[in-house]
Amino acid sequence: MEASVELCRSDQLTPGTARGFDPWGTGEDTVFAVRNGAEIRVFRNSCPHQLRPLGWRKDKFLSADGKHIICFAHGARFDLASGLCVSGPCMNQSLVSLECTVDERGIVVLVE
Repeated sequence: MEASVELCRSDQLTPGTARGFDPWGTGEDTVFAVRNGAEIRVFRNSCPHQLRPLGWRKDKFLSADGKHIICFAHGARFDLASGLCVSGPCMNQSLVSLECTVDERGIVVLVE
């Protein structure tokens, strides 16, 4: 059964930033949202290389220049728009993208 969960208001995710969320109530950020210009994407917080969380601390999912999502465990870099690994040990593999919408509630993701 699918349900939708509001992650945050859209103005709480400014361009060039990413934030982690725990929509399943597991006690850790299992997904993260990234804003690249006007586009917002939501991905599972799991590197395809070894299925480890990406960030090195809370809400730290982007490279220093803000141009890539980065796995801080292995240095893999992922495209902001597609989640495709463009360098690192999981080259040409992708992060798992989740369907999201932006509406009057904010950034809303479908969860299983």
